[in-house]
Amino acid sequence: MTAQTEVVPLAAPQVEAVGEVLRKAFYDNPGPRYVQPDDAKRALQLTWFMTRATRYGHIYGEVYTTAGKVEGAAIWLPPDDWEITPNRSKQVGLDEPPSIIGAEALDRSSSMANHWELLHKRDVAPRHWYLWLLGVNPPRQGQGVGSALIRPILVRADAEGLPCYLETAEPRNVPFYQRHGFEVVVEGDIPNGGPHFWTMKREPVR
Repeated sequence: MTAQTEVVPLAAPQVEAVGEVLRKAFYDNPGPRYVQPDDAKRALQLTWFMTRATRYGHIYGEVYTTAGKVEGAAIWLPPDDWEITPNRSKQVGLDEPPSIIGAEALDRSSSMANHWELLHKRDVAPRHWYLWLLGVNPPRQGQGVGSALIRPILVRADAEGLPCYLETAEPRNVPFYQRHGFEVVVEGDIPNGGPHFWTMKREPVR
């Protein structure tokens, strides 16, 4: 039997700890592997990106993590403000990637993000909760941590009558999200040799 995990809103001093856990969670994910095939550079790129994405979510959205030791995080962007804007990205440093990452990796990252953004704007109502990132420390995966992390916003979305939306390139994530009411909207491949992916939407439970 899995012990229930207590989750709490992210506190500002936890941003770097969350970024490090998300780096571990996404290190072997097909998306980051496509963006940065080099293992050492991928670790650096993920640390840089996840820390700043966590800061973005803390300022402009809602981030939930585990009480006590950081074992994972869910980064949500809210119904009226889910678009990731250049100005806000600049505010948290997402516009200044380390040069070691390389232009080709950045191009692949932009290509994947742009492809997903087109589908996102097309396939879900303008007002929705966007699950930008969900990750759990690998030793704690499969123990109910991810479910606990997304529960607060799923409950709120139901109360507000709003859908939720996400993208994933990790096949094992699909049944996990389906257990929480998400359904596949698009299954496809990122153009020019990118990974297979799924976009998913969850209608509110009334």
